[in-house]
Amino acid sequence: MLNYSVNQYPVSSILTWVKDREIAVPEIQRPFVWSTIQVRDLMDSLYRGYPIGYIITWKNPDVRLKDGSKSQGKKVVIDGQQRITAMRAAILGMPVVNKDYAEERIYIAFHPIKEEFATLTPVIEKDSSWIPNISIIVSKETGLFEEVNNYCQANSDVDKKIIEKNIEKLREIRNSPVGYIELDAGLDIDVVTNIFIRINSLGTVLSQADFAMSKIASYGNFGVNLRKLIDYFCHLSREPQFYDLISQNDSEFTNTPYFNKIAWLRNKNDNLYDPSYSDVIRVSFIKEFERGKLSDLVALLSGRNFETKTFEQVIQEDTFKRLEKSLLEFVNETNFKRFIMIIKSAGFISQDLITSKNALNFAYVLYLKLREKHYAPEKIEQFVKKWFVMSLLTERYSGSPESVIDNDIKGIVNNGIGKELKIIEDSQLSRAFWDSGLINELEKANLNNPFINVFWTAQIKNNDEGFLSKDITVSSLIQHRGDVHHIFSKDYLKSKGLQRGDYNQIANLCYAQSEINIKVGNKVPKVYFQEVKEQCRHGKSKYGNIDNLNDLKVNMNKHCIPESIFDMDFDNYFDFLEERRKLMAKKIENYYASL
Repeated sequence: MLNYSVNQYPVSSILTWVKDREIAVPEIQRPFVWSTIQVRDLMDSLYRGYPIGYIITWKNPDVRLKDGSKSQGKKVVIDGQQRITAMRAAILGMPVVNKDYAEERIYIAFHPIKEEFATLTPVIEKDSSWIPNISIIVSKETGLFEEVNNYCQANSDVDKKIIEKNIEKLREIRNSPVGYIELDAGLDIDVVTNIFIRINSLGTVLSQADFAMSKIASYGNFGVNLRKLIDYFCHLSREPQFYDLISQNDSEFTNTPYFNKIAWLRNKNDNLYDPSYSDVIRVSFIKEFERGKLSDLVALLSGRNFETKTFEQVIQEDTFKRLEKSLLEFVNETNFKRFIMIIKSAGFISQDLITSKNALNFAYVLYLKLREKHYAPEKIEQFVKKWFVMSLLTERYSGSPESVIDNDIKGIVNNGIGKELKIIEDSQLSRAFWDSGLINELEKANLNNPFINVFWTAQIKNNDEGFLSKDITVSSLIQHRGDVHHIFSKDYLKSKGLQRGDYNQIANLCYAQSEINIKVGNKVPKVYFQEVKEQCRHGKSKYGNIDNLNDLKVNMNKHCIPESIFDMDFDNYFDFLEERRKLMAKKIENYYASL
């Protein structure tokens, strides 16, 4: 038994279904990304009978209403949104939403003698040989006598029969066949995704969040506004100036209570956490429904009863109500800012220090959950920081994290946050981890990994100064793009034949002021460290402004640099790495314990 159907329908039928909302097209409420040239080419393909690809829809399940009757599920477009929007614009003359979320018209012109299409320009508009707007022709139900006559009067030298034939052919665009695939409501999300990938020539991958967004937008005006709440929040988080464009161009949304809930973003000046719509949906779903698999949300949005395997209106309504509640908690100014403050207080002052968006998302889930359960603020802060750093150190949510997230949220709900965290610490942050596992993890040469970032975060939290600095902190260096200094010069090690994986070892790196980094240059440590010693004896600054030996040793200790460095050259390089890794691991352990 096939779980899908493949047919061809005329353009007019598909547009009628969209107009009558038999097919929900979520992208109609979002910026139209096609260029006018792409719209022109689509019209040309329809005119010439060329294939334009398939429109793919996924049927929502039929839902059992409260009175026992059934409501037929709408079809949701999962591929073909831009083509449908282009046809609505060019054929029906309907406006599209541009990148500023303002409505605008797209006019496609047609030359009935040359049988060419073009984007309307002022020059074409003044040229009587062009029909400036094809929608006037294509959308007309009655005869075209008047249009043909008017054209021939304006262009007296043309053959009326040819004009009549080609204008009629233009109108027949609305009857051009379009491939249409309808996927059955009973298909699993993974199957739908696989079908989409195989059919889609661009190899685009749909995420479960995409399906969730489509389901949300298909739920009438309420769903459309929920989707806008998500979209606009994410957009404003990255571009606060976008607020004015929403105010000017989307009066329908600005008149809803949702707009005021995100208005605070117009003054946002921090980019530590700029969530995508996938992040917003995932966090809101996990927190409210205590499940980790987004496919469950897609099912619930359709009214899925997991026990009876039926679809019910009461479940669908409850799902949307609960999702709305959780979304409003996510976008709440107090919640969001308080959460960011907690993450920053742990030392994560820059987006660059956060290597896992999933870990940040789950930390926000935890914050919202503990707040809902009325934990004391200081306890919320402690648990959120600990869980977040634990997640980074164990790379807990790397790869495919849904199953881990599902287990974690259920464990927290069933056991309580304190007990669940202790279970994970005992199994994954044991002595073996601190004394061996972490040291081994520090034997890497990739700057974009959690271990070096957690080390720098520990320095930030301890308010450590930069390498050989007395006043400039690591925090300031990271915020103002200070240099990542190689303690053993990169060029020096390269001259000795070492490769990238050796000279870029994590344990060879520290943050330093640019001028210090430049003055060190290619010198071997035993040379420039002896010069720093001399600087401390005589007070003549050469590297930074440390002017006594005790301050130098304190600075070295903060950077986990062993005192044996004073006598080290190339022969001691790998011994140095081994010794520093142990010191770095200890500093990270102390940092975690302090949270």
